[in-house]
Amino acid sequence: MKKTRRSQLALLIIAAAVSMGSVSAAETKSSRNLPDDFSSMSADKSAERINKTPEQFRNERATVEKNLNNFDDLDFNVYSHQKWDEMHRSHAEDIIVHYPDGTTTHGLKEHLDRSKKIFSFAPDTAVTGVWRGTFTKPMVLADGKVIAPNGKRFEIEMATVGRWNDAGTMDEEWLFYDDYTFMRQLGLL
Repeated sequence: MKKTRRSQLALLIIAAAVSMGSVSAAETKSSRNLPDDFSSMSADKSAERINKTPEQFRNERATVEKNLNNFDDLDFNVYSHQKWDEMHRSHAEDIIVHYPDGTTTHGLKEHLDRSKKIFSFAPDTAVTGVWRGTFTKPMVLADGKVIAPNGKRFEIEMATVGRWNDAGTMDEEWLFYDDYTFMRQLGLL
């Protein structure tokens, strides 16, 4: 399963980690993290992205492998086992996280608070490229409304795209899964 997950994420991570460019550790520490404007993907930068030496490509590949290993540890170890004190190994302190419902969190603390809410209603959550769990605890929505558990299981495919910095942590993360299918499987729609 791990190899399949890595294969599925490899293209997304390569695009996010390499093609979009990265932010140096000095930039990350000296200024507030801003959402990616994707300017590094502009046509005028294509020659810079494409015309690289073999050594530059090898270095990129090593960075991508390092980030994929970090991502695997995040999903299969840290997140799935709720090791919140280890999230800093993959997430920058000022990370911006975009959720499928259109909301955004700013900063690791805010992202952790939201992640913990997921485990509060589905404590058996696990991430493997498929998000699985059972609705066995009350679900607290963003507006504070509480939905009583009903014991229904859910299983939806998901993907994460990360924009990595030179320090090896994500500055920005996009989470993709089908909220409609998720809510339907929980019996909430």
